[in-house]
Amino acid sequence: MSPIIDVCPLADLPPGTCRIVTHDDLEIGVFNCAGELLAIEDRCSHDDGPLAEGELDERACTVECPRHGSVFDLRTGAPKNLPAYEAVERFEVLVEDGVVKVDVD
Repeated sequence: MSPIIDVCPLADLPPGTCRIVTHDDLEIGVFNCAGELLAIEDRCSHDDGPLAEGELDERACTVECPRHGSVFDLRTGAPKNLPAYEAVERFEVLVEDGVVKVDVD
């Protein structure tokens, strides 16, 4: 069984916001993209920069790395432009009893 960690109450993650959670040495950005909850590794594959600090585009469900401008698809973890060319890890998000959780397997 894979570890599932609590993020926050759903009410504390409204559309257009992000929360960062840590599991072991892994940081995960959990985004509310216009009501769709998505999670990716909070690490740009280009230079390890913090993706969750970047600009969220709710219409496209992407986040832009604040360091060099690579845009990542929150649904797939794939970069949409250079300089990043490798995807970041993505994670399943679920809501149980009003609490947002992430499957970190």
